[in-house]
Amino acid sequence: MIDQLGAPGDSMEVSGAAERHYAPAEVASLWSLDVETIRRIFLHEPGVVVLQSPTKKGRRQYRTIRIPQTVLERVHQRLQR
Repeated sequence: MIDQLGAPGDSMEVSGAAERHYAPAEVASLWSLDVETIRRIFLHEPGVVVLQSPTKKGRRQYRTIRIPQTVLERVHQRLQR
């Protein structure tokens, strides 16, 4: 699979799995916003990876969010309008 990615600078399109994914804290730092604001913006955005464990009775739900580079760029462009 590594051979399929090519050298840096190639014009090949990177697959979604090999694409850079950001944590909400990283995006919050880049955009100077609160982490919870970033979570709200991206939670239901198509393409965002949301990992969550099954909920147990009486326990809160934990979610891990990862934001792909393409989704980050798309939302940034949309918010600039």
